[in-house]
Amino acid sequence: MSNHYYSQSPEVKHNRQVHEVFLRGFSFRFMTDAGVFSKSGVDYGSQVLIDALKLDADAKVLDVGCGYGPIGLTAAKLAENGLVTMIDINERAVELSRENAKLNKISNVNVLQSDLYEAVKHLKFDTIVTNPPIRAGKAVVHRIFEEGYELLEQGGSMWVVIQKKQGAPSAQAKLESLFEGVEEVTKDKGYRIFRAVKG
Repeated sequence: MSNHYYSQSPEVKHNRQVHEVFLRGFSFRFMTDAGVFSKSGVDYGSQVLIDALKLDADAKVLDVGCGYGPIGLTAAKLAENGLVTMIDINERAVELSRENAKLNKISNVNVLQSDLYEAVKHLKFDTIVTNPPIRAGKAVVHRIFEEGYELLEQGGSMWVVIQKKQGAPSAQAKLESLFEGVEEVTKDKGYRIFRAVKG
């Protein structure tokens, strides 16, 4: 059975719930379900990333592994004149993100099912944000960094949250091997936020 949150079609029984949450001064209602990442509410790592994120109002943003949408939908509020593309391999997550965009009356988003960057490899972005699927393995996480670099505009940035104990040092080293500038923007309870800039 494919029941991990990075599988294409979770077979676990539905258990839909609505969570009300406050992010970056905005009030959201998120529908969650079994078989998606952090179904019981917005996970702490995503909250730390959302709090740190800086976006231009007209940014073209890509949320990689969007789950049910907290990072991407907050980004859409911050980049109110831009467009946020949200991708996930998980069909259930994609459906939830679309539903949550409607639930929160957010229209400047485009949610696509995509195996890594397959559905967006013809596009370019100012900013990529990701809370990567650590449990999918280091090879997948490093592909998110490598292939994401190619999709960024010159001067664009990738924002990543990763826990120290789940490989933050190796993730930082990988980002530094690809990007011209990498900074640790903040850290909180073992979570590190990296901003990697394409020079």
